[in-house]
Amino acid sequence: MPWIVLLVSAVFEAVWATALGMSNGFTETGPTLVFLGALAVSMLGLGWAVKHIPIGTAYAVWVGIGAALTVTYAMATGTESVSVGKVVFIAGIIASVIGLKLIPGRSRTEPQEDAGR
Repeated sequence: MPWIVLLVSAVFEAVWATALGMSNGFTETGPTLVFLGALAVSMLGLGWAVKHIPIGTAYAVWVGIGAALTVTYAMATGTESVSVGKVVFIAGIIASVIGLKLIPGRSRTEPQEDAGR
């Protein structure tokens, strides 16, 4: 469940980043309200997820997915140019996020062994 919450909060990160760009310096009411709502949901989800996933991994996944979705949306809507290089590097971000999930590691809810004994 923590990974699902983290991924959903990363989607909301892309939403608030896109809305921020559309808010025209917070002068447009609609995008500003979307920014504020998505920001709150995104941060709450990230905050909950890091109770169960190490902060470094959770933050890297959150930022990586959010950035990849933001750029992909901008390219799909024509506000940013599409290039092979961008697609390759976005795929690299996604591959890195998948790698972070697949690498075995201790969950934050598992007890930590005492290294001094």
